[in-house]
This record gives sequence, C-alpha cells and structure tokens, in this order.
Amino acid sequence: MAQASRLLVNTGTGKGKSSAAFGVMGRAWARGWSVCVVQFVKSEKWRAGERKLADHLGIEWHTLGDGFTWESTDLDETVAKGRHAWDVAAAKIASGAYDLVILDEVTYTVKYGWVPVDDIVNVLRDRPQRTNVVVTGRYAPDEIVAIADTVTEMVKLKHAMDQGIGARKGIEY
Repeated sequence: MAQASRLLVNTGTGKGKSSAAFGVMGRAWARGWSVCVVQFVKSEKWRAGERKLADHLGIEWHTLGDGFTWESTDLDETVAKGRHAWDVAAAKIASGAYDLVILDEVTYTVKYGWVPVDDIVNVLRDRPQRTNVVVTGRYAPDEIVAIADTVTEMVKLKHAMDQGIGARKGIEY
C-alpha cells in the first residue's frame, strides 16, 4: 500500500534550513526517487556545494532567483524572477513526475508579496499523492504551517558571521 506524501517545512532565523532539505534530497536519491530542486532567491552566481552534488547525482535543479533582494539592482526583475520560479515549481509539483520537490526559500515569495500564499497552499495541498515537498525559508506563513506534516523551526543561538567570520565553502555553501 502506498504511503501518503509528506509536506515538510524548515523555517526560522537559524542556519540549516536548506542544508536539512538537501539532506532529505540525498536520502531520497539514495532510495531511487526522482528529485527536483527549485531555488527562489539564490542566483546562478553561487556555485554551492549542494548544486555540484545534485549535478553529479543527476538531480534536476533550477536556480531561478537573482540573489538577495538587498543586492538587487532591478527590483522589478527580482519580483518577476520570483514569480517565474513559482510557476516552474507549481508545474513541477502538479506534474506528478517527482517523488520529492524541494522549494528552497519559497517563503520569501510570500513575505515580499510576489506570490499569493493561497496560490502556494493550493498547489501544496492538491499535489499528487506521490509528490513529497520540502519548503524552506524564514517567515513560513501560518497557512503553509497549518497544512504541513512536519514543521521545524531553526533558532539561531550563535552564528559565526555575528563574530565577523565569513561563509566557508563546504560549510555554508
């Protein structure tokens, strides 16, 4: 008997939301699952370790953002890219072709008003039975939390960057 899919949410101000999702990605791949990742904020300028791993494993990956909003030189383009990323993600989920879809930093599309929360909730709630989804990002909307099976809030107790220590390849990316 097939098990119902899961909706997991990793949110909060602490580090590790995406890293935890990519741990699930590795687990799913090891089980022979078809996996798709859609990134909403990160841009192609970043060559993160998890992307290199996904490429090596043959995992479908879409980096569709243009970086952090405070770095944007054209906010209209940033918004358009965020909406386009949601259109891609919604189509991937609705297709039923994937066992796991990771929506990395999708919560920001709601926080910044790029995509209505109801649009996201409807796609997540109505996803095919086969398709598990992991949502990451700060500020997970209550509406998404309400329909999730598992919600983890990462809480920052201490962070190296607060001490002036920059991001390190292999640890942060």
